[in-house]
Amino acid sequence: MMNVQALLQMNTIFISILIESLPFILLGVLISGIIQIFVSEEMIAKIIPKNPILSVLSAIGAGVFFLACECGIVPITRRLIAKGVPLSAAIAFMLSAPILNPIVLFSTYIAFGNSWSMVFYRGGIAFAVVLIIAFILSFQFKTNQLKQEHIEHIHHHKLTFNDKITGMFKHSIEEFFSVGKYLIMGALLAAAIQTFLKTSLLLEIGQGKLSGNAVMMALSYVMSLCSQADAFVASSFRSTFSPSSLVAFLVFGAMFDIKNTIMLLGTFKTKFVLCLMAYIFISVLGLTLLFIS
Repeated sequence: MMNVQALLQMNTIFISILIESLPFILLGVLISGIIQIFVSEEMIAKIIPKNPILSVLSAIGAGVFFLACECGIVPITRRLIAKGVPLSAAIAFMLSAPILNPIVLFSTYIAFGNSWSMVFYRGGIAFAVVLIIAFILSFQFKTNQLKQEHIEHIHHHKLTFNDKITGMFKHSIEEFFSVGKYLIMGALLAAAIQTFLKTSLLLEIGQGKLSGNAVMMALSYVMSLCSQADAFVASSFRSTFSPSSLVAFLVFGAMFDIKNTIMLLGTFKTKFVLCLMAYIFISVLGLTLLFIS
């Protein structure tokens, strides 16, 4: 029979993950609704540079100004791709926004005792990973990889402003219920794993340099922390793990965790999500081992 105390602990973790994530999901679906109604395919075509390198760099630049977590950015990314943004640029935006925005970098600075080194390591490794992933995706995938390729075309010139506002909220509500169920499933799974998986076992495994980085990445995936708060958790492991392992935790967890994996699987084709996860894992592991002692 399952321990009642364990179930209560799981329930507490589940609710805390939802409370932490919901404001960013609401912001994400609202922006998604704005993009759907007020931004036409023609506008996207004019804004995004034709050069693939410039399109990725501009997407990363845009990501810096979006205060979104790894869950809230998924519906925005889906809408951008559906509107015609290249896959590599949209994924660059999706990966950079939760980790390179000023709030996350500032929280990292504060969490590590006003130290700039961890901020530079986290930002630099994240930027390099995004460039590597965008480069690979631009060659490997030639279609948008969305599960639902059909999108509704809005005739902007035929709608009054009130119609557009109504349509924006309508699309935002539909998007919320679409992605919300995946958030709930992901949060429930993350809470169950955190409750029943012994963290001490992971800590024992992660004593070597390679294993330490891999274990901290696995821990960040399981814990499913919001990127605005993960630095404070990472700083608590400073006496146990190396700076390389801590940066691996901070970069990988902000790009991929249980709850946004479930959301991505509901949005993109399964093969694409698995490839994306593998590329990010290998890139983060390799770069942190190579450049951080």
